[in-house]
Amino acid sequence: MTEMNVSGPPTDAPEEETTAEVLPFKLKKTPAPASAEEAPAEREVKPGEWEAELPDTEDPEAEGLTEGADVDPPKEVYPPSISEWMEVRDKARQPVFPDWVKLPDQRKAVRKWAVRHYSTMLGYHAWRLPCVYTPKLLAYSPRGAWRWSSAVGQWVFDTEGRALRLASVLDEDAATYLKLSRQRDARVRLRSVVATVSSIVGLTVALLLWVMAPTWLLALSIATLTTGLGLGGVPADKPLIDRAKVTFRKRKLSSDIVIRAHEAAKLTTKDQTIAFPRPIGRDGDGWRVIVDLPYGKTFEDALGAHARLASGMDIAPTQLFLDKDETSGRRVSYWIADRDPLAVPAGRTPLLGATRVDFWKPFPWGVDERGNPVMATMLWLSLLVGAVPRQGKTFSARTIALAAALDPHVRLIVFDGKASPDWRGFVHVAHRIGFGIVPRDGFDPVEHLVNALTELKADVEDRYHRLSELPLHICPEGKLTPEISRDKKLNMPLTLVVVDEVQEYLQHPTHGKLILELLVYLARVAPAVGVPVMLSTQKPDDTACPSVLRDQHQARFSLRVGSWQVSDVVLGAGSYSEGLDASKLLKSHKGVGLLKGMSDEAGIVRTYLADGRDAEKILDRARALREEEGTLSGDAAGETNKSRAVDAILDDTAAVLGRREDKVWSETIVDRLAEFAPTVYGEWADLEGRAKADQLAAALKPYGITAGQVWGKTEGGKGANRRGIERQHIIEAITQRNKKRADK
Repeated sequence: MTEMNVSGPPTDAPEEETTAEVLPFKLKKTPAPASAEEAPAEREVKPGEWEAELPDTEDPEAEGLTEGADVDPPKEVYPPSISEWMEVRDKARQPVFPDWVKLPDQRKAVRKWAVRHYSTMLGYHAWRLPCVYTPKLLAYSPRGAWRWSSAVGQWVFDTEGRALRLASVLDEDAATYLKLSRQRDARVRLRSVVATVSSIVGLTVALLLWVMAPTWLLALSIATLTTGLGLGGVPADKPLIDRAKVTFRKRKLSSDIVIRAHEAAKLTTKDQTIAFPRPIGRDGDGWRVIVDLPYGKTFEDALGAHARLASGMDIAPTQLFLDKDETSGRRVSYWIADRDPLAVPAGRTPLLGATRVDFWKPFPWGVDERGNPVMATMLWLSLLVGAVPRQGKTFSARTIALAAALDPHVRLIVFDGKASPDWRGFVHVAHRIGFGIVPRDGFDPVEHLVNALTELKADVEDRYHRLSELPLHICPEGKLTPEISRDKKLNMPLTLVVVDEVQEYLQHPTHGKLILELLVYLARVAPAVGVPVMLSTQKPDDTACPSVLRDQHQARFSLRVGSWQVSDVVLGAGSYSEGLDASKLLKSHKGVGLLKGMSDEAGIVRTYLADGRDAEKILDRARALREEEGTLSGDAAGETNKSRAVDAILDDTAAVLGRREDKVWSETIVDRLAEFAPTVYGEWADLEGRAKADQLAAALKPYGITAGQVWGKTEGGKGANRRGIERQHIIEAITQRNKKRADK
C-alpha cells in the first residue's frame, strides 16, 4: 500500500534536504485535521473534499512515513433536499383530470365528437332495425324454435348423462350403471312433470292473451317471442347486428411475443435476453414497448433486424417503428401500430381554412405515423424532393408553395419542367413562372428560367451588400428579419424558388450547364438572405441531377423510390445506415416520405392533400391578398417588358467591340457593358479586375466562348498580358445562334 502523510510534509525537515516539489491533489474524502495548525490556510474547503501531499518515496527504506487513510474510502450518499424531493414527486404525479377535461376548447371538441359519433351510430342502427334486423329475426325464428325444443327435449330425457352410462357399460361396471340408471329415471320423471306443467301453463297464458289481451299487448308478446326465437337461431358466423364502426385487427401484445420476436431476430443469446424497464402499454393507435437489449447489442443491431422483428411479432414491417433512446445505447423504444398507418391518408390541407400564412413561422405540412402534426419551414435552407412517378412528389412540394402563396409578402418563382397542369394556377401569384422546355408562340421557358435565375443571383449578391450596410437598429447581426422582408422600400422579400422536374432543365443541350451553375449558387448561398430553394426530381442520379447540386440542400424529402441506393442519393450518404430507407415504402403510400434535415430529427411525414380544386381556391385567396397588399409583381402582374433574351450577352458584347478590335481585355468589355446597359451590367463594373473577368467568362461559357491571354496596354501605356475575348469568337457564336433560330 502506498504510504502518505495526510497532514503534510514534516515541519522539522531541513529545507535544503528537499529534493522534489510536492504538489497537492484533490481526493474524495479525508478525515478532519488533527489540529488547527494542520488545517489548510488561505483556501475555502468545500464539503466532501480534502487535500494530501505525497512525499518522495523513492527510497523504500524511508523513515518517518505513517500509514494514511484509504485511497478509495466508501462513498456517502447524501439525501436530496426538500425542494429536489418535491420536484421529483411533482414530475411523477399524474394529473387528476385529463387535459381535455380542463381545457374548454378541447372539452368542446370532445363534446362535438361524442354527439357526432353516437348520433351517427344511432341513425345507422335505426334505419336497419325495420329494414334489416326485423327480417333477419323472422327468418331465424324457426331455427330458434327448433333449437329451443331440442334443448328442452335433451334436458327432459337427461341426454347429458348418456356418455357416462355408455362408459359404465363398456367397463362392465354393473353397480355404477344401475346407480346411473336409477338417477336418470328419477330425473326424467321429475323433469317430465315440470315440462308438462310448464306446457299447460304456457298454452293457457297464450290462449288468454289471444282472447282477452288488448292488441298492443298481444303484438308486444308476439314480438318478444319472435325476437327470443330469432336470437336463438342466429348462425354463429353471421351476427344479427352489423357494425356501425369498422374495427381493424388489434393484436394483443405481450412480453412473450416481444421476447419471441427478439429471439427470431437473433438479438438475444442463451445467457442473455431482453429486459423491460417499463410495462407494455397502449400509445395512441398502437402499443409502446421499451426494451433493453443484451449487453453488447445496440440500436443499430435492432434497426438492421427490423424485418425479422416484425415477422416475429406477426405484423407488417410498416407497422413497426423504432426510436433511439439517448439514455442508453442498448435501449430501444418500439411503437407497434394496430394497422399500417402510412396507408391512411393525412386528409385535406388545413390551408383551406387559413385566411393567410406567416411564412416566417412553421406551417402544417402533414402528420407523422402516429397522427401528430408535422410543421414545415423553409427559412434558411434548401429542400430536395425525390420520388418515383405517381407517388405524390409534386403535390407534396406544391403544398409548401401554397403556404408561401398565402403570405402576400413572399415572392414566388415557379418553373415546371414537365409542363403539367399541377402548377398552372400559380400564374396568378408567381413573380416568375414557366412551363416545360419547348418554346411556344415565341416564348422560350428555358431562357425565361435562365433570366429569372440570373436576375435572382444579382438580387442575392445585392442583398448581402445591403444587409451588411444597414444600421444595427434596423438589421441586427446583418441578417434578414420579418420587418426588413416586408418593407417595400428595401425590396428584400422572402423569395421561394420552386423548380419541379429540375432534371429537364439540367439536361438542356444549350443552357443546362448554366442553369446548373446558377442553381448550385442559389442553393448554397441564397437561403441565408431569405431566398430558399426547393427542387424536385424523379431522376436523382448524377447524370440528371449531379451531386454538386444535391449536396447543397440541407433538407431532403424522399417519397417511395426503387432501391435503397436511390434513397441514399436523395436523403444523403449514410442515411441507409441510420435506418432511413424510402424504398421500403409501399406503392399505396401516396404522399408519404422520409424527411431529413428540416429539424433535428428525421422521420416519416404523411403530407396533407391539396387537389386541383383545393389549390385553385387557395391561389384565388392568395391573389386577392397580394392585390390588397400591393405585392403582386412580375409575370403575375403582367410585367413582361423587363425580360431580356438569355443570349443578349452576345449581342451586347458585339455592340461594345470595335470592328478593328480583334482581342480585348475582359475588364475593358465589362466596363463598356456597364456603360452600354447600366441596368443590366451596372453591378459588374463594381467588381475588381479578376472578378470582372470571371463574371464575363461565366456568362459567355454556355456559348462555347472561353477567355484567353490577350496582350494590351494599361491607361498609363504599360504593356500587360491579361484575360480577354476574341471578337471572332463572338461573331461565330451569334452566327450559330441565328442558324439554330432559323432551323426552328
